[in-house]
Amino acid sequence: MPRKTAYILLWFPQPSETFIFKEVVNLWNMGMPLKVFTLYGEKTRNLSPEMASVSHRMERLGIPFIGTGLKDVLRWWKRNPPLTSELLRTVPIRRWNGFEKGGENLWAFFCGFHLARRFEEEGIEHIHAPWANGPATAAWIASHLTGIPFSFTARAWDIYPPDGALKEKLRDATFIRSETRANIAYLSAYSGVSEDKIYLTYNGVPLNPSIEAPVSMKPPYRLLALGRFVGKKGYDFLLHACRILKESGVDFHLTLAGGGPRMSQLQYLAWKLGITDRVSFPGFIPYDLVPELFSSTDIFLMPSIIHKSGDRDGIPTVLMEALVHRVPVIATDVSGIGELVENHVTGLLIPEKNPEAIADAVKEFIADRDSALRMAANGREKVLKQFNPEVNHKRVFELYEEHVSGGTSYK
Repeated sequence: MPRKTAYILLWFPQPSETFIFKEVVNLWNMGMPLKVFTLYGEKTRNLSPEMASVSHRMERLGIPFIGTGLKDVLRWWKRNPPLTSELLRTVPIRRWNGFEKGGENLWAFFCGFHLARRFEEEGIEHIHAPWANGPATAAWIASHLTGIPFSFTARAWDIYPPDGALKEKLRDATFIRSETRANIAYLSAYSGVSEDKIYLTYNGVPLNPSIEAPVSMKPPYRLLALGRFVGKKGYDFLLHACRILKESGVDFHLTLAGGGPRMSQLQYLAWKLGITDRVSFPGFIPYDLVPELFSSTDIFLMPSIIHKSGDRDGIPTVLMEALVHRVPVIATDVSGIGELVENHVTGLLIPEKNPEAIADAVKEFIADRDSALRMAANGREKVLKQFNPEVNHKRVFELYEEHVSGGTSYK
């Protein structure tokens, strides 16, 4: 049985992080002594009933905790002045690669002092951060202060571009989990850490595999893209592809579902391109309504790009969800996406930032429904084998059993 473990997250449950939610719930169901701590407060909007039912099981920090946090820094200063002084002197002042990452990591650094005290009080024997940025920074600091070993998971935004402490977190972690094979080679080359220290643990798909979309593939062809409206998703290239499709005489309608900072820009671009009659923006879709959305879709599109900042997707969970519903997928060859979407085997894999390639791929599926369904069926089979939550989370459980033993002190 794994030792008593703390998970550190920014938010939990987070409606857009169903893969982490399912992991935590499955580990609880396996009997793992696991407690979740969040660096921010509580989110109550867009929670599925299942998420809402466990929302009381977390210990949350957030703005009200600031006074307590300052007292904890002082406590550690009195308990271990040299170590506390070293951490305060060396960790905050560094290149964090962006205002958002910087703010998150500085808050996480501050929270680490409080969490260190709480972990000792709770008898925590291992610390895990499901993200490599702020949560891993808090885990790293708490580990330094207490000697409790820590690990973290590397995904996408949290390592591309790397924050200013990633090399040290990779060096000091007991082990690292990666959600893609592509990340393992990247992290090893970036830090010099052996690939043997990094374990591939694919996400699990938290949707019912018995539901298959009919995929009628009749005009108007129903296209779907679903995700956060940020630069790395490449939705502007998708909208340009829609203009090409419209000018080619293809009868279609795109549902661009989700929310985020670029929604207004994307809506303006759709207007500018003259395709507002072909594109709808329904906003954020709650987790429990996603199956209904897939059931009325002919083609799912994931036009991810490598953003100029270096940010990129890993293997978007929504791609797995689409394939579980046997929806044909078109995706770009970015990061770990090719580990799921094999060109003309489980979907169509196209170059990034290429509206013509997106439009051509849509036309290819439209012209040959049988081929599209064959690829989607292959993709569904691959997801059910490679991204099965019961199998993958059992592997995570076993990984903790294998590696979570006595502590390593940094004091």
